[in-house]
Amino acid sequence: MTTLALLPDPSSPLDHATALAAFGDMLDGRVADAEVADFLTRLSIREESAIEIAAAAQALRERMFEVAAPSGAIDVCGTGGDGAHSLNVSTAVAIVVAACGVPVAKHGNRAASSKAGAADTLEALGLDLDRASATAEETLADLGLCFLFAQKHHPALGRLAPVRKAIGRRTIFNLIGPLCNPARVRRQLIGIARVDYLDTVAGAVELIGLDAAMLVSGEESLDEISIAGPSRAIMIRPGHRAELRLTPEDAGIERHGLDSILGGDPAFNARALRELLAGAVTPYRDAVLLNAAAALIVAGHVETMADGVEEAAEAIDRGLAKALLDCWIAY
Repeated sequence: MTTLALLPDPSSPLDHATALAAFGDMLDGRVADAEVADFLTRLSIREESAIEIAAAAQALRERMFEVAAPSGAIDVCGTGGDGAHSLNVSTAVAIVVAACGVPVAKHGNRAASSKAGAADTLEALGLDLDRASATAEETLADLGLCFLFAQKHHPALGRLAPVRKAIGRRTIFNLIGPLCNPARVRRQLIGIARVDYLDTVAGAVELIGLDAAMLVSGEESLDEISIAGPSRAIMIRPGHRAELRLTPEDAGIERHGLDSILGGDPAFNARALRELLAGAVTPYRDAVLLNAAAALIVAGHVETMADGVEEAAEAIDRGLAKALLDCWIAY
């Protein structure tokens, strides 16, 4: 086993090549668990740089099981860990946006800090996760939607799971999930749980290089656009970065308290998502419309948040999103 002495000292920022080699060694199991834990903890305390985040993402991307995606495919994925325990917003957004005609390769996992992650809720809705993983490339081509279950596509992370659990705190691997989509999508809506990390992760996105990305963080430290108040956002295109401040009112949506979209176990969240797609007018619907609008902007499908809300609402109200979910489950 490689010893910690052969790993770089994380007390100072690492260059890309050094960081890439270090994360490669960890993902390939060449470092003792105790040494990995020490390295990741010290890195987290110091706070990771954009270069280190990009390098960690590259190391994981080099080891993931990929799927082919159609041109223009996007992902809507957050870092998680915001502690809000809300209903599954990005999962519902993926279905609604796909129903608008934009291919969505939804990357996600089971719950880590909440009661129901994307995988848990989709499973409760009736999606066979094993089959969904096996047919992801087909459903993305045929239906314009797939679920890329992180456990299936990133086996290298399994080696580090016990170490990360033992550390008991956020590490760089909590930040890179949205940057490691197995379909290698070129457009992404990325939620960041900590608003103070928005600039750093944006820097990593620029280093990775995407056609378009919007990074968002609710000022309550939500990894999505908040329906309760302002959110900070950064829009990134090649050679261009724009700072944005988004509010529900910008998209013609009323504010709601975060307790109005509080989630529960997978069955609870699945029922709420079904009701949403059946046309229920609730704060959950507004949260999904708001974030779907941002995803449609990233996809180049609409130009304004208001236009995005209108198109997403039509996909729900015409039954397109419900029909897509039913077809996906039956596939």
